[in-house]
Amino acid sequence: MHMPAPPSLPANPDCRKVNAILGRMGDKWTILTITMLADQPRRFNELKRLIGGISQQMLTRTLKALEADGMVTRKVHPTVPPQVEYGLTDLGASLAAPIMQLAAWVLDHLGEIEAHRALHDKETKHVRN
Repeated sequence: MHMPAPPSLPANPDCRKVNAILGRMGDKWTILTITMLADQPRRFNELKRLIGGISQQMLTRTLKALEADGMVTRKVHPTVPPQVEYGLTDLGASLAAPIMQLAAWVLDHLGEIEAHRALHDKETKHVRN
């Protein structure tokens, strides 16, 4: 029996834009950078130390993208050598709040998630053997 195709919904022209922004905002380096800037502005090397595991190039790329999106400000202090400080804009701070809520949710459910993963791994291994 042939089933008719479901009716297609008109494509929202903004879907690709939303997807691109969510992709950037959901990137682990973006999340960690915004989280580290949530409380106060920080200098580049301080951010790099706090984030841990991020390369200088990736942090630079992440900060530039966040600055282009209006999430982060870049302030150069007239010192020798110049010190650059990054802080969240109001827009960036409004993103930090749900990111912190999501992180809190993960912490609240971490044990349960890890237990499910362990059970899944055990069942998957049993099925393969």
